[in-house]
Amino acid sequence: MKIPFNKPWFAGNEIQHIVNAAYSGHISGNGAFTKKCHALFEEKYGLLKCFLTTSCTDAFEMAAMLIDLKPEDEVIMPSFTFVSTANPFILRGAVIRFADSSNNHPNIDVDGIEALITDKTRVLVVVHYAGVAVDMEKVMALSAKYGLFVIEDVAHAIDATYKAKALGSFGHFGAFSFHETKNISTGEGGMLAINDPQFIKRAEIVWEKGTNRAAFFRGEVDKYNWVDVGSSFLPSDIIAGVLYGQMQQIETIQAKRVEIWNRYHAQLKPLADKGLIYLPEIPDFATNNGHMFYLLLKDEEQRNALMDYLNNNNVHAVFHYLPLHKSQFFQGRHDGRQLPNAIRFSETLLRLPFFYELPIGFVDLICSKVYAYFNIKF
Repeated sequence: MKIPFNKPWFAGNEIQHIVNAAYSGHISGNGAFTKKCHALFEEKYGLLKCFLTTSCTDAFEMAAMLIDLKPEDEVIMPSFTFVSTANPFILRGAVIRFADSSNNHPNIDVDGIEALITDKTRVLVVVHYAGVAVDMEKVMALSAKYGLFVIEDVAHAIDATYKAKALGSFGHFGAFSFHETKNISTGEGGMLAINDPQFIKRAEIVWEKGTNRAAFFRGEVDKYNWVDVGSSFLPSDIIAGVLYGQMQQIETIQAKRVEIWNRYHAQLKPLADKGLIYLPEIPDFATNNGHMFYLLLKDEEQRNALMDYLNNNNVHAVFHYLPLHKSQFFQGRHDGRQLPNAIRFSETLLRLPFFYELPIGFVDLICSKVYAYFNIKF
């Protein structure tokens, strides 16, 4: 049997919530489970207002609409991220200014951001890679100094914090993902968190296809109409039922995932101490939410060789992002700056199997295969 890279997990209550949603007679968007999820996230993580979406990409598209992003407006974001972080801004004609990763972590190099800011910069996007926080005090200081909107990509970072405050609650917006590879999963799904009250009323309209439908159902208007731009961002209430079931077990899920992460780290640390691999670093201001476990090799050749070795020995290990500034679509648009750290992480990072039901014994087995690659006894 090959150990898979990922395996989605049902916590137990999801099926009953799906049935309850079906019997309620309301399985389209913004039903009872949608409202339950919104309230849960807002209370648990200190988010001002939440809107479930069909994906994290849609959450970004909502944010781009809400800030009225115009062609030629500039958006700063890391190159080492998924294309969904960039596409919503490209669709609105914005100019992307890709930033490098830091020396010791795939996260954006916060100290290099200020040099990229121009009088056309309107948005700063930060990605909390692997659930590890970017230095949000520095980010929000830049936001205040230059009048920038901050969007946190929290796709990896549910239940993670910066100095004890939940990620997704710092920026003007936070974009969450509930894709099947995430800690909390609905298969596909996302959420936009809004932390600036100026956007809340309009967000409800944009979320409802540009109509004031929600106000109509609250009895605030006698009929609903097309009043603004918008799109069909709402997921089915069945999806919300799945999310609510997962969130009811988040403490259990997170505890198991962190246990798996800690086991990987402890078992592989002797190899890191010998300088054969490099393990993830977590700053003092951040927490570990057990999103993924990766290691770094000395170069791309060694990374690929270890990846092939593991896959040939029934362990599904995978690389991660290709730098967006070097992509087929964008490389002709890039301004020519060298982003060496983004390239280095792309070439040397290897992700190991990671999911809730991964037995600790399997973690040990995976680690033993890594040791075997280096011809060292486990």
